[in-house]
Amino acid sequence: MKAALYRKAAEQGDAKAQYNLGSKYRNGEGVFQDDTQAVFWYRKAAEQGNAEAQIAVAMAYEVGDGVPQDYTQAVFWLRKAAEQGNAEAQDLLGNKYRYGEGVPQDYAQAVRWFHKSAEQGYASAQWGLGYVYKDGLGVPQDYAEAYFWLDLAAADKPDASFAEQIVEDRDKAASHLTPADLSREQERARKWFEAHRAKP
Repeated sequence: MKAALYRKAAEQGDAKAQYNLGSKYRNGEGVFQDDTQAVFWYRKAAEQGNAEAQIAVAMAYEVGDGVPQDYTQAVFWLRKAAEQGNAEAQDLLGNKYRYGEGVPQDYAQAVRWFHKSAEQGYASAQWGLGYVYKDGLGVPQDYAEAYFWLDLAAADKPDASFAEQIVEDRDKAASHLTPADLSREQERARKWFEAHRAKP
């Protein structure tokens, strides 16, 4: 759709149009590329509760596109989207707690948000969850649990850049399991996929 049509709806307060217009400015599609205008429109949609726009505002603060870089503001907007159940935002918020960006480092909070996202099938969060179980960060070290989540993440056909690391982490966890434990976790992962793939 043309930017002019999005603008008309955006100016009338339509949150989806505001988000789409922000994306037009972000990518320079039909308008001159302008990060400041992108954030302006993203924020309008975000303030109406649009989770995609809340993530977009957070990412702008994360890198300083169109606004000063500010991890605290990034966390503020990620939390709004995460609390609406957005799996991507939950994963990103989990990583903020994992690395202590914009919030004090808190592995227990990281695990909480990774779990919410991972249960929705978000592979990046499944990897994060597997990693913290493998190393015992914020949770008791549990190689079986680590293997389960890493196996799910690996099966999701991640980007090549991540796939190797996920498989490496999964295989490290597997090396600590008995054949019976490994078989049990592989069956658990298979059943999880069956249950979650059945959903429309």
